[in-house]
Amino acid sequence: MFKAQCSRCSSLLRLLYAFGVKRFAFTRKQIASNKTPRQINRNLIFNLIRMRQPISRADLARVSGLQRSTVSLIAEELIQGKWVLEGQTGKLPRGRRPTFLQLNDQRAVIALDIHPSQTTVAVVDLGGRVVAQSLVVLPDDPGKALKTITSAIKNMIAANKDKSFDGIGISLPGRADPGHEKLVFAPNLRWPALSIKTQIERGTGLRVEMDNVANACALSEVWFGDSDGLHDLVVVNVAEGIGTGIFANGQLLRGDGGMAGEFGHVQLDPAGPECACGQRGCWEMMASNRAGLRYYREGAPNRGIPTFDALLRLAQASDPAALKAVRKMAMFLGRGMRMIASALAPAEIVVVGDITTAWHLAGPVVEEEIQRSALARPPVRPAYEGNAARLRSAVALVMNENSE
Repeated sequence: MFKAQCSRCSSLLRLLYAFGVKRFAFTRKQIASNKTPRQINRNLIFNLIRMRQPISRADLARVSGLQRSTVSLIAEELIQGKWVLEGQTGKLPRGRRPTFLQLNDQRAVIALDIHPSQTTVAVVDLGGRVVAQSLVVLPDDPGKALKTITSAIKNMIAANKDKSFDGIGISLPGRADPGHEKLVFAPNLRWPALSIKTQIERGTGLRVEMDNVANACALSEVWFGDSDGLHDLVVVNVAEGIGTGIFANGQLLRGDGGMAGEFGHVQLDPAGPECACGQRGCWEMMASNRAGLRYYREGAPNRGIPTFDALLRLAQASDPAALKAVRKMAMFLGRGMRMIASALAPAEIVVVGDITTAWHLAGPVVEEEIQRSALARPPVRPAYEGNAARLRSAVALVMNENSE
C-alpha cells in the first residue's frame, strides 16, 4: 500500500492534483477519461505559476515541457476563472514582449486554527501567505465559544474588504465524522463542538470545510508542493495533544468513522500521567507541549512559566532546565515516531507545531530515537513555517474539490 505500483503511474501521480472548475481534487484517485490529460496539464500550469510567479507563458512552456499553444490556452482559462492575473510586461531584444502571470492574490480563504482555550482567525491567500491574523481568547462559558468565533470571522472579513473569500477552512483538535457535521473524538476540546460547520456557515454565509489539524496539514504538504504527492507521508501535529495525518496512495487515510491516525492515544508508559481519553501515559501525555511544560516545572519547581512559547525561548537562550525539558519532550516524540515508522513505513514524517521553531534543539534528539528502530527509519523534517502550517492548511481544505 505504501509504494507506487510502477514508474509510469508514479509520473502521472506526481502531476495529478486534478484541477477542477472551482476547486482542486488530489485526495481521491480519478477514473481515467479523455479529460484527464487536460486536467493534469491545467493543474501543472497553475502550480508552476504559484511556485514561480511572476512567470511568462514562454517560461511556463519551457519548464513544463508543454507546447506554447497548450500553455496559452490553459493560461487564458485560468485568467477567465480569476485564478490568475496578467501582470507586468517584460523586455526582450526583439520579438513580442512577454506578459508575466501571477496568482490572483485577491482570492483568499478564512483560516481557523482552533485550540481548547483560544482560536486563531486568519486571512490566507492562494499562495499560502498569511495576510492578516488575530488571536481570539474563548470565553469561560462554553456555550458562547462559537458565537465568539463567528463574530471574529465577521470582523476579519470586514477588515479585508479587498479580498474575495472562497470559504472557511477549520483545523480541529479532534476527529470529525465523514460528513463533517460534528466531532466524534476531541478529548482536549472542553466546549461543545457539535455542528460547527452548520453554525458557522449559517452565521457567515461562507462555505466551511473542516478536518482534523493533522489531516489538514497533510493535505497542505501536497497542495503547497513541500511533498510531491507521490510518496506516502505522515504528518505529526504537536500542540496541546498529538495528532497524526496519514497521506498514502494519493489520498488521506481516514479509517472507520474517521478515526485513523490517533497515535497520540497509544500508551507509551502505563505509569504515566492520566490522559483526557481516560488512559495513562499516552504518547501525547509524554511528548506534547503540555508534557514539555510539565518537565520544565519538575526541573525548576520554583520558577513558573506561562506558555510553551516562553519555554522554547528559554531553551534557545540555553537555560539548563528548559533545554532539559525540550530534549526530554523530543525523546518521547521520537519514540512515538518509531511506532509510526514500524507500523506504516512512510517515505517521510513531517512535524507541525511550535516545536519546529526550536528544531535545531529537538530534531537531533528525535533523529537519534528514530535511528534506534530495527525496521523502517524514515527521514523526519519540520514543515515549512511549521508553526504557521495549520493556517496555511485552510487553503488546501477549501480548495480541495473532494473534501469528504
